Amino acid sequence: MSQTEIRHHQESVTIQASPEAVYEIVSDITRTGEWSPVCTRCWWDDDAAAGQVGSWFTGHNELPDRAWETRSQVVAAERGREFAWVVGGDRVCWGYTLTPAGTGTTLTESWEFLPAGIAVFEEKFGDDAPAQIADRTQQALDGIPTTLAAIKRIAESSASREDKRS
Repeated sequence: MSQTEIRHHQESVTIQASPEAVYEIVSDITRTGEWSPVCTRCWWDDDAAAGQVGSWFTGHNELPDRAWETRSQVVAAERGREFAWVVGGDRVCWGYTLTPAGTGTTLTESWEFLPAGIAVFEEKFGDDAPAQIADRTQQALDGIPTTLAAIKRIAESSASREDKRS
């Protein structure tokens, strides 16, 4: 399968922290800049609805050649189990699932380029759409392991500090 055909990808990492502790990290979108190689910061559009299914947030993204913002809607928010959102409400789905693993957590990050997102790229980029889609796909494939490694470092560092206080 070529990268232009890849529409879904996921990878996992085991973290020595509880699912609840890991969920607190990944569901706090205001911390996204700590682990994302592209999204430098996020904020809730309505703080009163923060983190709930249906709530919206804005993300600021940066690459060497461009910067842009996206709005995303939370589609799953189950403490200790799953947190997910869809960019633009229908374009790209990103999410985390959390599974107990011994004394820790297996954190899986998933990404799916949805049909409406493909259609937007085709309309916006025309003949260049396949190259643009392949570029965004490669960014996701490259970014997921970087993101997971950073979240693991953050969560295990936090868990270590909690253990020392106990």
